[in-house]
Amino acid sequence: MSTIPACPLCAMENTYPDGANYVCADCGHEWPQAALAAADADDAVVKDANGNVLADGDAVVLIKDLKVKGSSITLKMGTKVKSIRLVGGDHEVDCKMDGGSFMLKACYLKKT
Repeated sequence: MSTIPACPLCAMENTYPDGANYVCADCGHEWPQAALAAADADDAVVKDANGNVLADGDAVVLIKDLKVKGSSITLKMGTKVKSIRLVGGDHEVDCKMDGGSFMLKACYLKKT
């Protein structure tokens, strides 16, 4: 996986470094490589499906039925989850439910 970020203007991944800047080959947009450090600070903010900022200890509701990989368990839409914990990575939310402990993506959650 490339460490070069996608273009912030057109979101295409056809970008390359050029001196102190990154350049998008698709739209021609250039932005400084130093801006990447500022963008990493913004990535720490986790938002739910409606764009509300989530924090540790929040209660959320599932907005979609989710099948648990490698299991016959299905997490049902409308299930309330209390006391979430935010973690890094692709699945940003760690939580405990009746079926066990799960890592969920924030895009399938709604803050209550």
